[in-house]
Amino acid sequence: MNILAIGAHPDDIELGCAGTLLKYAKSGDNVYLLVLSDGSKGGDCSIRKLEQIEASKILGVKELIWGNWNDTEFDVTNENVEYIESIVKKINPDEIYVNYFDDSHQDHRALAQCVISATRYCKRVLFYEDYTSQNFEPNIFVDIGDVLNDKFKLMRTFKSQLEKNTSDEPTMLENIKAVARFRGFQAKINFAEGFMPLRYIKLLD
Repeated sequence: MNILAIGAHPDDIELGCAGTLLKYAKSGDNVYLLVLSDGSKGGDCSIRKLEQIEASKILGVKELIWGNWNDTEFDVTNENVEYIESIVKKINPDEIYVNYFDDSHQDHRALAQCVISATRYCKRVLFYEDYTSQNFEPNIFVDIGDVLNDKFKLMRTFKSQLEKNTSDEPTMLENIKAVARFRGFQAKINFAEGFMPLRYIKLLD
């Protein structure tokens, strides 16, 4: 299968669905990443791009695609919708993962709206969650208990973001584990990633 994960910034995809993507990659499926900005408003963009490249290698992606959108300045325009649509047509993904639309970060909201239009003919489109997601109530869960440590290893490549925590805040890895445990509790398993489907059509042979 071809799997396309779309994120507004470096580390968005990994936070939301790295465990799921790791399982796909380990199964021999083709995983593609589309990262729309270099995350320049969240740190040194050259460092953030290198971190994303390293994470992609660990994840085992077939291709990492960079957009050239300006961080914090995403717009819902025909041009942006058409750009995403062109990537979708090129890859022909069986499943697509993207930032959730109800989010306090303006880029996440705008990207989700663009993807909703660009993927109107796609059979499986799922939203993943981020720290800034609001009213996120997943009803699709993926068991990531067997790859949770791999997800931690992958997230450690984003050193510039790990160092942002103050001494009295939980670390990024602690937050990731807490979310995975909570989603696992909801799914009656140990650890999970949760998703909300825009569309999920089950194909039976």
